[in-house]
Amino acid sequence: MNAVPTTDISVIPESARTEIHARLRAAESEHQVRVLLAIESGSRAWGFASPNSDFDARFIYANRTDWYLSVGLEEQRDVIEYPIVDEMDINGWDLRKALRLFRSSNPGFVEWIQSPIVYESSTSFHPRARELLPIVYSTVRGIHHYRSMAKTNFRGYLQADEVPLKKYFYVLRPLLSVRWLERHQQPAPIEFHRLLETIADEPGLPAAIDDLLALKRHTPELGLSPQVVPIQRFIERELARVEGLELPAKDRPEVEPLLSELFRDVLRECWEPA
Repeated sequence: MNAVPTTDISVIPESARTEIHARLRAAESEHQVRVLLAIESGSRAWGFASPNSDFDARFIYANRTDWYLSVGLEEQRDVIEYPIVDEMDINGWDLRKALRLFRSSNPGFVEWIQSPIVYESSTSFHPRARELLPIVYSTVRGIHHYRSMAKTNFRGYLQADEVPLKKYFYVLRPLLSVRWLERHQQPAPIEFHRLLETIADEPGLPAAIDDLLALKRHTPELGLSPQVVPIQRFIERELARVEGLELPAKDRPEVEPLLSELFRDVLRECWEPA
């Protein structure tokens, strides 16, 4: 079984945790749903948050069974979204939507269920989704996604003489994720420090990244600075390398029956009398 990740939740201030729990209860009451999983996403979960980073709380919820038994199911809203208030960005996906995204190896869903910061987990949804992850996940789709993300951020931010330093992480993380997928044929971890094993043999690069990490963690907003040469050169080489990767068209079995079984079981756990 692919174990549920554990991280000391105290990395999130108690006041923030209390507010997130309160907002989740309010969402359940307002929309008549049940929260199955709530996690921290984004830079705090990745491990390179700045002092003023938002809290990016994400959750997966189940509607009542009759909600899914509707002629107009496809027209019904399957997300719950709230405006950012007091640096808290909280939104969620319906269970069916989430599992359909899981089926297509959606990177958001894959990162949510791997987050090391878990606010809440109810029913068997989280551990079972984690158990299914190596079966459902498409390494090929993952490589396509991360390669595209790295290229987009590089072209948009890192080709001038002076660059926004924080954008290095938004290119490094996907590039190192591609390396992880190539080596392990398993979903890349969400924690940035775990991805660093893929560049342990790159002279000067780990030290340059460590210095930049320390700067980001202690600086409210990194501005423009001259390129960091070891990081810049690695990114340029790696982008050229991954562009030439030859990937198979398909790399996993049919998974819909497994996900449908999980969907039905979780609904029963939520709403049927014990």
